[in-house]
Amino acid sequence: MTRRRTPRTSVIRLTTGRTARTLLHPYGHREPMLALDFGATCVLVTTAGPVTAEDLTFARQLAHEATRYARSVERSLLALDGTREATARGRAA
Repeated sequence: MTRRRTPRTSVIRLTTGRTARTLLHPYGHREPMLALDFGATCVLVTTAGPVTAEDLTFARQLAHEATRYARSVERSLLALDGTREATARGRAA
């Protein structure tokens, strides 16, 4: 990915939880759409028109970063579970 030329002016933080989900709408007659649904807020990711090679590059980058995010969340959960188990063992002793 190339370096951003313009500075960010705002950031939107959407947190996951019980109501967060992702949905793929693979329309056969038009461009696919990825929905990131956070309950009251929904983010739709799609192309600007007919699918291009750049769209495919972005989709692959998105998939790669989503995989990295999932692995990071998994590591954090496993570390937290290990801390909880150690704390529970300490209380039982």
